[in-house]
Amino acid sequence: MIMEATPPSTLEDEFNPLLSAEARFDEAAARLGLDDGMQKILRTPAREIIVHIPVQLDDGRLEVFTGFRVQHSIARGPAKGGIRYAPDVTHDEIRALAAWMTWKCAVANLPFGGGKGGVICDPSLLSPGELERITRRYTAEVFEFIGPEIDVPAPDMNTNEQTMAWIMDTYSMHARHTQTAVVTGKPVDLGGSKGRTEATGRGCMIVIEQALRRLGLERSATRVVIQGFGNVGGMSAKLMSRAGFKIVCIIEWDGAVYNARGLDIPALMKHRRDTGSIIGFAGGEEIDRNEAMFLETDVLIPAAKENVITSQNAHRLRTKILCEGANGPTTHAADSILADKGIFVIPDILANAGGVTVSYFEWVQDRQGYFWNEQVVNDRLEEIMVNSFQDVVAYAQKHGVNNRMAAYMLALDRVAFAIKLRGIYA
Repeated sequence: MIMEATPPSTLEDEFNPLLSAEARFDEAAARLGLDDGMQKILRTPAREIIVHIPVQLDDGRLEVFTGFRVQHSIARGPAKGGIRYAPDVTHDEIRALAAWMTWKCAVANLPFGGGKGGVICDPSLLSPGELERITRRYTAEVFEFIGPEIDVPAPDMNTNEQTMAWIMDTYSMHARHTQTAVVTGKPVDLGGSKGRTEATGRGCMIVIEQALRRLGLERSATRVVIQGFGNVGGMSAKLMSRAGFKIVCIIEWDGAVYNARGLDIPALMKHRRDTGSIIGFAGGEEIDRNEAMFLETDVLIPAAKENVITSQNAHRLRTKILCEGANGPTTHAADSILADKGIFVIPDILANAGGVTVSYFEWVQDRQGYFWNEQVVNDRLEEIMVNSFQDVVAYAQKHGVNNRMAAYMLALDRVAFAIKLRGIYA
């Protein structure tokens, strides 16, 4: 008998990413028939680290920042996952994101477990020097817990290749030798991989094309709405526009721009670079950003933050395909609504796996000291994304579940199998 996960009792519970991750885990584990012991192992992080980071600010004041690193699983390989800087970072959020990384790496069949890190700070209020000092001290505090064979961080919200260069340099100074494979998402000149910047957006495009084939839709007639115009949303828009998709709407924090005939994405990107905003773009009309997500479209890509599709608004979506470029954009309580509406969901742990896949390629290249050209990177990315999409869809058909539940079941199955093969050391 399959036990359905208990729905969140309040909106606050619904928006807790850890509770959403646990509810989906519970349902997938029940459907797989995993015993209580295995569920406890899969549910429990392998290691959780909290550090307090004293930093001297530019004005001479001393401040203490709190940082986290959660290593959810190392059953299939080193932990892997980004580090985010934000004022609203929480321990629960980092735990949830670390678990998602475990499942994402398993869905893509990469030899990694899941990890995630974060520092509670507001980067908009900090100078580059202050951010560097925070990064270097954070790295020193977690030094013994990270490394190419232990845990490999990467960029995430409000961190970038410069942040990774600081981490790599700090780690290397403590290790007394240059160790490029300790992080991914680095500058190409320091051992980064070609194609890494575009990887998550390219991965989204690849799985959307697979979905179009399944639904009998043509790329040139496909209307796309994208929420978020950062790395994931912006690259998705750029690559998909170039490939012939019709990007009809871009939604950002300060507004939304719409053109039924399709937006000129390179021109919109230039306008945003020149003005700092998508507002005022001559090639489209401004529409209400809070309503734009509910436009009638063929593909909707939420590529910003968590919890944008909820039990309160999921019934208003008018899209055939939902491709989750962001982590956790849909709450667990909204899953059944999307299923009832017949929306073809490409869940986050599949849809945005392009980033960690090319991070894996970067790690491999650093360790072997031989670097691939961008075409090789893109070809290998496509192979993994297509195979992962087909694995998830086949699993969904085999078990009679939706794509999200299939992705979770497939991931849990693969991690549990690795644990059983390894056995429990005592």
